[in-house]
Amino acid sequence: MLTVIIDAFHAMKNILPTNNSQLSKICLGIHAFQEKVNQTQYRSPKERLRIAIEQLGNKTIESNLAVINDLEQIAQNHPQYHWIIMQMLTNFVRENALYIPQEEITSNPSAKARADIQAALTVIARRDVNKDPENEQLDLSHTDMRGANLNKANLEQTNLYQANLAGANLREANLAGAILSAANLEGANLYLANLEGTILSAANLEGANLCGANLHCASLYLAGLHGAILNDAILDGANLRETKFSK
Repeated sequence: MLTVIIDAFHAMKNILPTNNSQLSKICLGIHAFQEKVNQTQYRSPKERLRIAIEQLGNKTIESNLAVINDLEQIAQNHPQYHWIIMQMLTNFVRENALYIPQEEITSNPSAKARADIQAALTVIARRDVNKDPENEQLDLSHTDMRGANLNKANLEQTNLYQANLAGANLREANLAGAILSAANLEGANLYLANLEGTILSAANLEGANLCGANLHCASLYLAGLHGAILNDAILDGANLRETKFSK
């Protein structure tokens, strides 16, 4: 199995009950669909992209994983489709992981992201940013990404307005200049994250780990930092107007 499927399979183990037969069935389903996708490898990238557009989000999690894997290969090997594919994946996340207000979440407030959502985020996070067009922005606003693994993700300048990232792993992530206004980052791991110039107005950072994070010139206007860990964080030039450090 290729890495995106392996990563997503391990994520799936975290969100499903421990049941070896169930996990084996899922793994077989992924493999079977991947074999079908592999049959398209000899087609033109344009045709493969058309098939992916038809398949992504319309079938099972297993089929989504295989399609996402194929999309990453197309993006890596055919730069002309790179940005189209990143937009496809962000649209997929927005349509399938709709934002849920934290006050409406009655159980498991930092649940793991669904396996195919995690797979799409993994591809986005590790894309070759040198292929991104100038003055374009990834849009992951109004999404539910609780518990997502975005370790060392490159999300510079990304629109994450009102995203729910409670419990997410953003260790060493690059979020410079990102829009995180009204985002929920409660309990998120932002250790050594680059948040330079990031807009965190009215964001919930309660209990977040910001140890060593770079918040140079970040906007924390009205942000909630109750219980956040700020050891060695860089705060010079940050806007701390009406920032809430305690309840």
